[in-house]
Amino acid sequence: MATKSSMHLSMFPLRFLCFIIITLVSPSSSTLREIKTKENFRFPKDFLFGTASSSYQCEGAYLTDGKALSNWDVFTTIPGKIDDESNGKVAADHYHRYPEDLDLMKDLGVNSYRFSLSWARILPKGRFGNVNMKGIDHYNRMINAVLERGMEPFVTLTHYDVPHELELRYGSWLSPHIREDFVHYAEICFRYFGDRVKFWTTFNQPNVQLILGYRKGMHPPSHCANYFGNCTRGDSYKEPLVAAHNIIRSHLAAVYLYRMKYQEQQRGKIGIVMNSIWYEPVSDSLADRLAAERAQAFYLTWFLDPVVYGRYPKELHDIVGEDLPEFTTDDLKLSKNGLDFIGINQYTGEYAQDCLHSACEPGKGGSKGEGFVNTNALKDGLALGEPTGISWFHVYPQGMEKALMYVSERYKNIPLYITENGFSENGTGISLNDHRRVKFMSNYLDALKRAMRKGADVRGYFTWSLLDSFEWSFGYTLRFGLYHVDFDTLERTPRLSASWYKNFISKNNAQSKDADA
Repeated sequence: MATKSSMHLSMFPLRFLCFIIITLVSPSSSTLREIKTKENFRFPKDFLFGTASSSYQCEGAYLTDGKALSNWDVFTTIPGKIDDESNGKVAADHYHRYPEDLDLMKDLGVNSYRFSLSWARILPKGRFGNVNMKGIDHYNRMINAVLERGMEPFVTLTHYDVPHELELRYGSWLSPHIREDFVHYAEICFRYFGDRVKFWTTFNQPNVQLILGYRKGMHPPSHCANYFGNCTRGDSYKEPLVAAHNIIRSHLAAVYLYRMKYQEQQRGKIGIVMNSIWYEPVSDSLADRLAAERAQAFYLTWFLDPVVYGRYPKELHDIVGEDLPEFTTDDLKLSKNGLDFIGINQYTGEYAQDCLHSACEPGKGGSKGEGFVNTNALKDGLALGEPTGISWFHVYPQGMEKALMYVSERYKNIPLYITENGFSENGTGISLNDHRRVKFMSNYLDALKRAMRKGADVRGYFTWSLLDSFEWSFGYTLRFGLYHVDFDTLERTPRLSASWYKNFISKNNAQSKDADA
């Protein structure tokens, strides 16, 4: 007969085995926390939900109330530059109809409106002329109207458009003189609007602005080398480096001015908005994985590394270091974390293929100025995501999550805002039942939430856009609006996506209130 002690010992292996099985099949405490987090995810109650626009794309009011010509006013007069030969002289006439448009936003339930100011409307001749007080008065009225409807103004100083005067005088972003002009313009805006504007961004996606303006020649000033486009002048390799350097120095100087003179009293924050494309290696090879990192360096971190860390990314230095302009000692003093937040415009993803150690097919991709990386959305004839009818735009919501985590980790979780995200449809027809846009927004917002669950400090989401508007070189052939605009009558008509976004925001607000109860 076994004793109690021998029975206890004999049962030990069985008990241990049971413990192991229970441990393996039962969710760990960390897994339980993850499941609970997923079930109970709430956007913070101060999270900004909004819509986004830009002055040239929606305002219209060409030369109204003292506004001067901008670079885009002039560029759109050049035959062949705009797909439908249109321009922004009237656009959606937001300049005159903003009260109506703000009411539409209020009905959606958004708590913020991201818009840009027209530099040529405020300073028609830059620092070489007087402040246009009619332009100041217009934006004062508009900012007040935004606040009266319970929304936060989220203001961009320049969204591609600059006074044509500065292009004529010294070539705008190709000259270091532009920094003095930009700081003068920024100070005028801080002085007249900063008591009510708590969110400032200096530039909207300067990476796109420079690539299209100085490498490919598709935007003003239409500079490029012959192998990139049909331009009468330009250097597609060096000019983007020079213009980028002048934009970075202008940003740093404007941020320094704001912090030294205005921020403490006005209690606002200032950042920059960058376009983000998520680059997937076209293969698992080390060369293609390094190429994907170089693609980021020659697109996104090209601007963010100098602003945050005071230096260009290593990959940029390794390829074009001898041609990179140098920062001055004063620049480096200004560049100690030269922003309070980063705005991310996120739409799509692409494949990255190494052209440094591998032979690439001849074409416009893979040059030295692009880091010897060929980027496109096709792999073995298959697209990375669902096509949208625009060559650069494929639906890839995974890119939203990956881009946010990449920026969060690289820049030590600086606060982030999704300052643009939206879906385009062909401009023909009214297309009010925009199911594809609803699906796009739902999937990308899910990806945004996944990034936030992983720790990305995302504080706002702005859809592009409330209204159909002038879409740069595409003219009016593309439509991004939650509201359809009839450009003959300027009537606004809600699409299905407007109702969806309204319900999404309402549901989030209700959940936030329940969580506080």
